[in-house]
Amino acid sequence: MNDSLFDQLDFGAFQEYINNDDITDISYTNNGQIWIRSLTQGSLRVENPNINNAVVEKLAFQCSNVMGTTFNMAKPFLDAESTELRMNFVHESVATNGIALVIRKTPAKIRLQEETLLNEEYVTKEIHDFLMQCVLGHCNIIVCGETGSGKTEFVKYLASHIQENEKIITVEDTLELHLDKIYPNRDIVAMKTNNIASYSDVLVTCMRQNPKWILLSEVRSAEAVMAVRNSISSGHNILSTIHSDRASAIPHRMYSLMETDIDVEQFLNTIYRYVQLGVHIKAYYSKKYGKFHREIDEITEFYVDENNESKYNTIYQKTVTGKIKIQPISDHLREFLENQNIPVGVFTASETKGDVAEGPQTVAQTQTQVVNQQPQAPVSPVANPEQIKVNAVPQTPNVVPQQPPIVQQAKPIADTLETL
Repeated sequence: MNDSLFDQLDFGAFQEYINNDDITDISYTNNGQIWIRSLTQGSLRVENPNINNAVVEKLAFQCSNVMGTTFNMAKPFLDAESTELRMNFVHESVATNGIALVIRKTPAKIRLQEETLLNEEYVTKEIHDFLMQCVLGHCNIIVCGETGSGKTEFVKYLASHIQENEKIITVEDTLELHLDKIYPNRDIVAMKTNNIASYSDVLVTCMRQNPKWILLSEVRSAEAVMAVRNSISSGHNILSTIHSDRASAIPHRMYSLMETDIDVEQFLNTIYRYVQLGVHIKAYYSKKYGKFHREIDEITEFYVDENNESKYNTIYQKTVTGKIKIQPISDHLREFLENQNIPVGVFTASETKGDVAEGPQTVAQTQTQVVNQQPQAPVSPVANPEQIKVNAVPQTPNVVPQQPPIVQQAKPIADTLETL
């Protein structure tokens, strides 16, 4: 559904939640329950007597009418999508406890800013600068975390630091990145898979478009895993997300999504060879801040050593007590960045505060890990609905954020990490 058709819809009492920038998801189910996901409060239930089954059914019928389709027992599922909203309806013939609706907001803007990230202890200044230099150095980075941890938003933030003269192609099954609208004057192509154009089909065309970067919003299927593997092995740079409970488990998580009996060692060797970094984002309700808090708590590098053995090295880890553990980057990552004209320097664990993380681990040492992980929604305590101001100022999607300045000269990574 295009934006002009969306403008014809009457969202009724849902409109106040849609206008609230702090709210990212709205869920209606169970004959009247309304759950919202907030950037500051996490998931919580709110009461609104003006929203009931009749209101949701009316909205569903509006969508089906303007889309030229039906929503009934014969066609019990309905999806509607615009530039910044995505809706999914489930008919009561399938959702036996009443019609169900989820509204997902995907605004075309960069929510994260460096000042906010540092002030809210999302990441330290030193690690922030290190990651930005890794983007400048064309590292392949996969961001992981639980549902609602903000993986896609962080990928958008990383992508905002890609140099302006480098072509970007985004490949998504549901539109969330919106980089082409955030940076309308840049060389960005937004591609969307569907029933006709699969990930494989889009990727073939994508290669012919000659991109420097390929961004996949989320790796959640075997086809998406193969798209990542084929992209990185062909020399393109990638940024993507995946559900995983730690950064070090990303390669095994990718393998668990495969549906074929592909050789595990061969597959992992490819991932370890071409994916330089994994980043894990943790999301939880913080008593310190009195709100839902997100932070980077693990960064792991992957590489294949001179003996063709796959290894990972957790170079940054923040424990539950807040202590930071640091491990020096490997010679492989240092050499990779230096070949990209990113000055690295030399740093040792003794130059950092806190404990030293464990040294490089081989794949053999991780075989006892559970690789068939399932995405889990973050659990947050019941929050006071009054803390969500539903009458917030409506968002202004037509305002395009300014392009972040391109870094002309990279700062040595040693300078960013040795001060921790």
